[in-house]
Amino acid sequence: MTIRFDGRVAIVTGAGGGLGRQHALALARRGAKVVVNDFGGARDGTGGSATPAEEVVAEIEAMGGEAMANPASVTDFASVQAMVEAALERWGRVDILVNNAGVLRDKTFAKMELDDFRFVLEVHLMGAVNCTKAVWETMRNQNYGRIVMTTSSSGLYGNFGQSNYGAAKMGLVGLMQTLSIEGAKNDIRVNCLAPTAATRMTEDLGARLDLDALRPEFVSPGLLHLVSETAPTRAILCAGAGGFEAAHVTLTQGIYAVGDDAPEQVAARWDEITDRTDSIVPESGAAQGMTEMTKAMKAKG
Repeated sequence: MTIRFDGRVAIVTGAGGGLGRQHALALARRGAKVVVNDFGGARDGTGGSATPAEEVVAEIEAMGGEAMANPASVTDFASVQAMVEAALERWGRVDILVNNAGVLRDKTFAKMELDDFRFVLEVHLMGAVNCTKAVWETMRNQNYGRIVMTTSSSGLYGNFGQSNYGAAKMGLVGLMQTLSIEGAKNDIRVNCLAPTAATRMTEDLGARLDLDALRPEFVSPGLLHLVSETAPTRAILCAGAGGFEAAHVTLTQGIYAVGDDAPEQVAARWDEITDRTDSIVPESGAAQGMTEMTKAMKAKG
């Protein structure tokens, strides 16, 4: 079955270049009407220009598609609301939200100013919250919505010099986990995409990257599935260089330890605690508590 988006309206943030541009173009090629959002700032979030978004809209219109440019900063909730209202006024619905906007202010934690930590959280995490909040009621009323949070291997697994970025990106996973549960009854499916691509966000890696293999357009096929009618929900899809993998937050079977020597038991049996045999992917946060209570009940006979 060919994935199409005819009649669907998509908002893609940070769509003036890199991954966001490729996502917007890919959606438009398959029939979506696209709001191309981009603040047009530098990689660190300074400055601002409507030109990048307008240029992508021109590309979409040149291929016969429909699009509108929007220069709102995702950190400004009022501006984000106005963006959604403009889309609703023009097209009557919003079906897809791709939270892709981001900035970098990399430094080791020892050298990082708290303002730089806070700003990266504000753009990545609160920016996604703002955009999602602005479309949430519309999607609930439609009984249809597809939302993607752009996470990162830096959040899932860590990366030197990116404590702020990693914290924001893992925060998006937590946001996705809960919103996918809350949105289920209204067919709002929420997923994460962890891309690997050569964009201005990764340009400092330079010669270490195979730039041709890591073209952003190799990530967008995964994005299209995550926002399609047959999309999964609560998935963390990793994508880059034509490779696609799923990441999971898992829970091991662990051990039961109580009493005065419980700390020593935890230390002595660490290998058992971390043994991934029969590990599970919990359906909700309650699973951890239920797993632990089950151990306690068994221990008490």
